[in-house]
Amino acid sequence: MGLKRVFRVFRYKPGWSRPRYETYTLDLPEWATVLEALMRIRRDHAPDLTLRHSCLHGSCGTCGMRINGREALACLVKVQDLPERITVEPLYNLGVVSDLVVDMPAFYEKFEPVGRPLIRRSEYLPQAVPPEGIPHFTRLESCIECGLCVSACPVAATDEAYLGPAALAAAWRVVEEPRDARVWQALALADSPHGCWRCHLALECSEVCPTGVKPGHAIAALRAYLLTSQAVRTASPMGEAS
Repeated sequence: MGLKRVFRVFRYKPGWSRPRYETYTLDLPEWATVLEALMRIRRDHAPDLTLRHSCLHGSCGTCGMRINGREALACLVKVQDLPERITVEPLYNLGVVSDLVVDMPAFYEKFEPVGRPLIRRSEYLPQAVPPEGIPHFTRLESCIECGLCVSACPVAATDEAYLGPAALAAAWRVVEEPRDARVWQALALADSPHGCWRCHLALECSEVCPTGVKPGHAIAALRAYLLTSQAVRTASPMGEAS
């Protein structure tokens, strides 16, 4: 049995005076995702609809958008779990390029100064034994750079200079597992006026994160670390951390 859904899709092209919403009614199979519905809209109704996608299974992070007012990866949201009317919009706080595509360079640039590690030792399955010749298991960093956390962040909406939850979570990863002398650089950025102290700890970023990075919790950990470090420096006879 198919599913009938009405999609209200955000549309915008460079040069338009203002964006608009267009409505499309679809009959979809029960297994369809929002991404598959959007691809059908582009195929059958609006060939100029622009959106990003790649892996189709939640690994690449490129299909991040707002679905009924909530940040999500479109490839993971099942249409059957949504009401009959579905509103699809681009992510907030990143600038719209065209339709559902947002401008990501500024998002990526905030990662570079903190020197985040992309590969780290795995904390999962501690009972597992690595194969002979391999000292320990490694895994790619959990963050897939989808931008959902920045879209959900109330501070990013009002402060363009704010480092943002993704970059601050990356800074905490540097502190958790230091790789080189950039730890204090990451901490200095986190301790700046537009760093972790700007966060309101609404934890919306952690709620929408599709890979369990929990950036809001990482920001809280950064604050605790910075406060503890300051207390140690203050207590030291030489005014330096021991």
